[in-house]
Amino acid sequence: MNEIDLEAEKKEILNRYKALLKASKRRLQKGDKELIRKAFEVAVDAHKEMRRKSGEPYIYHPIAVAQICAEEIGLGTTSIVCALLHDTVEDTDITLDDIRGMFGEKEAKIIDGLTKISGVFDQTSSLQAENFRKMMLTLSDDVRVILIKLADRLHNMRTLESMKRDKQIKIASETLYLYAPLAHRLGLNSIKSELEDLGLKYTNKETYDEIALKLRESEPERKRFIQKFIEPIKDILVEQGFKAKIYGRPKSIFSIYNKIKNKGVEFEEIYDLFAIRIIIDTPYEQEKTDCWRVYSIITDFYHPSPERLRDWISTPKANGYESLHTTVMGPDGKWVEVQIRTKRMDEIAEMGYAAHWKYKDNPDDKEGQLEDWLRKIRELLESPEENAMDFIDDFKLNLFAEEIFVFTPTGEMRTMPFGATALDFAFDIHTKVGQHCIGAKVNHKLVPLNYELKGGDQVEILTSRKQTPKEDWINFASTAKAKSKIKLALKESHRKIADEGREILERKFYKQKLEFTVQNLQDFANFLKLPNSQELFYRVAKDAIGIKEIKDYAKFKAHPEKFAGKKQESAIPQTLEQMVAGARGNADLLVIGDDMQKLDYKLSPCCNPIPGDDVFGFITIGEGIKIHRVNCPNAIQLLSNYAYRVVKAKWNSQHLIAFLAGIKIKGTDELGLVNNITKVISTQYNVNMRSISFDTDSGVFEGTIMVYVHSTEHLTQLINKLKKVNGVQNVVRIDS
Repeated sequence: MNEIDLEAEKKEILNRYKALLKASKRRLQKGDKELIRKAFEVAVDAHKEMRRKSGEPYIYHPIAVAQICAEEIGLGTTSIVCALLHDTVEDTDITLDDIRGMFGEKEAKIIDGLTKISGVFDQTSSLQAENFRKMMLTLSDDVRVILIKLADRLHNMRTLESMKRDKQIKIASETLYLYAPLAHRLGLNSIKSELEDLGLKYTNKETYDEIALKLRESEPERKRFIQKFIEPIKDILVEQGFKAKIYGRPKSIFSIYNKIKNKGVEFEEIYDLFAIRIIIDTPYEQEKTDCWRVYSIITDFYHPSPERLRDWISTPKANGYESLHTTVMGPDGKWVEVQIRTKRMDEIAEMGYAAHWKYKDNPDDKEGQLEDWLRKIRELLESPEENAMDFIDDFKLNLFAEEIFVFTPTGEMRTMPFGATALDFAFDIHTKVGQHCIGAKVNHKLVPLNYELKGGDQVEILTSRKQTPKEDWINFASTAKAKSKIKLALKESHRKIADEGREILERKFYKQKLEFTVQNLQDFANFLKLPNSQELFYRVAKDAIGIKEIKDYAKFKAHPEKFAGKKQESAIPQTLEQMVAGARGNADLLVIGDDMQKLDYKLSPCCNPIPGDDVFGFITIGEGIKIHRVNCPNAIQLLSNYAYRVVKAKWNSQHLIAFLAGIKIKGTDELGLVNNITKVISTQYNVNMRSISFDTDSGVFEGTIMVYVHSTEHLTQLINKLKKVNGVQNVVRIDS
């Protein structure tokens, strides 16, 4: 083991602290430097015995988080102090009261929001979901909690290399599922992009490396093209009196990956691999006019695509993003995306709401939109939904969704999440309007409650006092507010019906000479396999349980031995935790294909894993363990929300077993092409095919073949061989 050079480490800690002070310099006021120094000294002392997985002193992490807060998000002294101390309450002897005494109430409150909860909560949900819910509770009071939390997550992702593989996958999946969308929603564009890229790097390294390599290889050509594009514009902008900065910016690896995946295209087929950004320095009151003037200059030189114009200056995005986007035909016949914005808009685009504070004197400040968003979070937190997983799903559905603008009959503009229905709109106006809603008119035409709203719709809600929420309304609603209010109303209605059922059951019990006691009611509910007595009363009121069931229960009470092995055979259902413990056993590793392995596992059809794939086992309720690929479409959600039900898995030798895999082939239609392809598969490569389908259209063919292979290596060799067939342009593996 290498000896640790403590003196060198002390020197490095001091250098990092000086860099932090330098990054926060422009925001420091009187007394701030002393406060940061105090927090630094407390953190150094508290973490002095601790080290990170990489072997580095733990204090490097809080300093790095504080540096991100100061430099990349633009936060002030309070946030820097809290970032330095963010792990002290959780990991050291320092308490919240100590923080309150040394620094103040505000700092204690933020650190409380940043401190993860320890212990186990709802047994069927992820601990992470509970942590996220707690964080959101604090966020609704102070947005800095989430900004520091994002800085913490960003540094963890930057240093993920030293973690074990299963931990890397879990943290990266969680990042893609929750933290990157959250950064996007708060307008932290550069942090969002980095979180997404790092998330992809650890969940799908092969694809990440491939795209990164292609971006590096095409960089010189890209630079030449950007230079050629910029030259004629630059001179005219200076001539017109603009102070402008123009540069090309490549798209993030993650957004390129998404295009390849969603549009089914190759890297080479993506035309907008980068965007040209034009940033002008202009007074606030002239911003809109000057941006359109720049647009006019560009379109004098290059022909624009009319359907690709996006005006987020007149109507900014919900996260405060303002910019003018257009796509023009540039030199060499290539389409190029051009983004036009001011210096202020650019800071807000990169730093999000942290930058709003710098510009809060502006009369049309968009900070109201943040308040609006936080109000929605508060509403969501007030919802009666106790399940943390439902909370996360609702949160993602509404608060990270793209948004549309719709209008009331009086012309008031309201923002709704993409996919919202007429019923959601009714609840958005007021809970009572939603509860009494019988229909809606959209653009003066009558539509059903589940009508999906489109941008620009004018919506009028029709109500009736006699109307109350119905069970199927849950399926019509998509917003968290509407769903929670409907659930609350149905719960109340359910309770009233159950109260009537209680009285009916009491009378029937006495007729059968049964005592109406709490124990008897619980036993009767267990006898009928119902979750609780409330459900029992409800079913009695609805005539689903009558005198026959009560008589059966009376017989059971009198002679339980006659019922042994019938009604009571499933005495105590296993909890999910017991199932997980039973499946995991002592080992935390599932070996797939080992003859000695007694665990029941299945290969998941959503991603068809084959030997050689990076995989994990997921413990299901009723179907044993399902094996998924790490880059399966469902993996991110499973790994981030149900990590405790995940088992590490590795392949054993599988030479004699064949696994089903799918390949998609594209190319130009040539005589004998299908014959050449099948010859390579079955004759040259000895691979069995399960199904084959080809379609040709105007000289272009596309085919899907399901083949049986032994491993990823076997499949890769086959794909490389097929790429050499005349006429074949592209061969890729597909999930199913």
